[in-house]
Amino acid sequence: MAERSRTTPNPALGADPELDANPAAVGFDPADPGFIADPYPTLAAMRGMGRVWYYPPRRVHLITHFADVHAALRDRRLGRAFRHRYTPAEFGQPEPDERWPRWSESERWSLLNLEPPDHTRIRRLVTAVFTARSIAAMRPTIEELSRATLQPLLDSASGVGGGSGEAWDVISAYAQPYSVAVICRLLGVPVGDGPALLAWSHAIVKMYELRSTHAEQQAAEHAADEFIGYVRDLIAERRERPAGDLITELIEVADAGDRLTEDEIVCTVIVLLNAGHEATVNTLGNGMRALLTHPDQWLAIVGGRVEPATAVEEMLRWDPPLQMFERWVLEDDVVIAGREFGVGDRIGMLFGAANRDPARFHDPDRFAVGRGESTHIGFGGGVHFCIGAPLARLELAVSLSQLRASAPGLRLAAEPEYQPHFVIRGLRALVVTTG
Repeated sequence: MAERSRTTPNPALGADPELDANPAAVGFDPADPGFIADPYPTLAAMRGMGRVWYYPPRRVHLITHFADVHAALRDRRLGRAFRHRYTPAEFGQPEPDERWPRWSESERWSLLNLEPPDHTRIRRLVTAVFTARSIAAMRPTIEELSRATLQPLLDSASGVGGGSGEAWDVISAYAQPYSVAVICRLLGVPVGDGPALLAWSHAIVKMYELRSTHAEQQAAEHAADEFIGYVRDLIAERRERPAGDLITELIEVADAGDRLTEDEIVCTVIVLLNAGHEATVNTLGNGMRALLTHPDQWLAIVGGRVEPATAVEEMLRWDPPLQMFERWVLEDDVVIAGREFGVGDRIGMLFGAANRDPARFHDPDRFAVGRGESTHIGFGGGVHFCIGAPLARLELAVSLSQLRASAPGLRLAAEPEYQPHFVIRGLRALVVTTG
């Protein structure tokens, strides 16, 4: 509950939106295919013309500079949630939308949406089993899954064994099944269930966009309902028959007598799949598009001048899979990007703009795989730094290693198109040939 009551609704609280320019004036339009295809010129214009922009449809204040985004990610006066301190009325927000109860249930204990002390407790328990060491130990398994997914595609593309030698899609034919297989193996989920998990993930994450249609919201609700039921069944099975997988470990983990509840395990499994899979697939797609449209950079990897793990960092920086991350202002008199905000204001941190800030990165619009800059904001920061970052980096580096060894002549067979979404940025397809 709040220390003091707030009854005036946004945007009257805190920052005055009239003081901030509307980004639509310079082309910021998440519904425009042209903007989606290449948002970076618009983001650069916003970054050059001001530090804070107000986007009325979302009632969010957008910040674009690396230093401002970096500071906001670490400011404990901002939060992903507010109901641990305020009622919706006190915070100037409507009551939760009751049309989507199962989707809300799938989000209730997600690490992405929690604040201390709940976030601290759950993250501590999850990281006790989801450790960097346990992820590193998965390298042989991840390499095996990559080879098993990739090699039939390469054989077919080259005509081996009577294959047709046709082009193939890196996204649907490799990245998606590979990434889901890794998550399935990690969780102890049958790999055959991967397509269902993939469909649920695609539907659920549409709710994170600046705009989602009623049909997309209904689909997310249905997917969340099925996903929750699926995970609950898995938990019940693991309680009866423990196995050496992450779900079993999440059931058994304890710290000073504290354990995860079933609801917390359900939300943790869902967020690990959704966030982990979507980020990995989109980074690989966006990054391979960048490499194949900058053939000198691909040759630097193929020729051994740049190692895959180094190149992954530039893929994450140059065209990140997450373009915006929002936080609520939880206290008065908070100064961000030179502007004062108050309780109830919403801040949108534009990762794509921050990662190309010339004040932080030299020649930031140049795609340079040898840059080796790991302090980008591809994985967020602060208490919400991506818990799956070590796994994502390993999956991506393994993919680049396999591709440079088995398909050094990879090239585009069609012009890639991006999905019609802004917040989660990824390609519809990446069609390539290997010869």
